[in-house]
Amino acid sequence: MPAKPAHPAAPLASTALYEQVADQLRQRILTREMEPGSWVDELKLCGELGISRTPLREALKVLAAEGLVTMKLRRGAYVTEMSERDVREAYQLLALLESDAAAEVATRATDAQLTELGHLHRALEEALPDRDAFFAANEQFHLRVLEIDGNRWRLQIVGDLRRLMKLNRHHSLFREGRLEESLLEHRAIMQALLSRDAPACRQLVQTHFSNGLSATQTAS
Repeated sequence: MPAKPAHPAAPLASTALYEQVADQLRQRILTREMEPGSWVDELKLCGELGISRTPLREALKVLAAEGLVTMKLRRGAYVTEMSERDVREAYQLLALLESDAAAEVATRATDAQLTELGHLHRALEEALPDRDAFFAANEQFHLRVLEIDGNRWRLQIVGDLRRLMKLNRHHSLFREGRLEESLLEHRAIMQALLSRDAPACRQLVQTHFSNGLSATQTAS
């Protein structure tokens, strides 16, 4: 029989402290409680969260790896602010990745999966004119297409890009009238999916992102 350890191991915490801190800061950033471009006041945060600087700095490293925080030499951490070039390049990548995923889904999705996407699209229809509800339903639809596609690398990259896009001060859906335009584009995409028209899906999703980029430039 294997020898018993002299001292039983202490139970591991379900989540390390720095990960909990990262979760809280991530939420503050994505809800814009911590604005893009703002300096991260470490001393103030330590006081608010009741922690030392060690877990805070470990948490900031996590957020820096995700792109949500930018570390500046001898100046500390700042909430990442996306430049016009950052936004343009993110839209270009999302257009390529998500249009390809939609084409794959049109080809390979089961009828049940297409029905599920239809339900998610209906939630998008019902969300107007509530902007926040539309944001949430829009993201859920796009991410479900990626999940059905099943390419985990694509899903990871798009997830990272979409998280960063929430830092964009001139989000495409902020422009007046863009919600309604986006919904019309989604209707066409949904119809192409139901028709299993892969080339149309690819083109419509690319157009959807191109129009989104144009809307951010108008809003800025």
